[in-house]
Amino acid sequence: MIEFRFRENAPKWEQMADVLKARIADGTYPPDSRLPSQHELVQEFGVVPGTAQKVLTRLREQGFAYSVRGVGTFVASNPPQA
Repeated sequence: MIEFRFRENAPKWEQMADVLKARIADGTYPPDSRLPSQHELVQEFGVVPGTAQKVLTRLREQGFAYSVRGVGTFVASNPPQA
């Protein structure tokens, strides 16, 4: 796995959200597929759980994702253009 390097001029959660939006746009995460869990994001990006949770919350708020309680967070059926 490639180590992700954060830019210093933008919040980590915002940069992570941009990466996930790009993956949604390029089909890495197709509609209705499960996004990485909070724990998986912590592992991949080396951030604290609160940062990972903020990313998932923002993706839901922006219409890129939806959550199923107890199951996970999924790509919206018709996500906005990133």
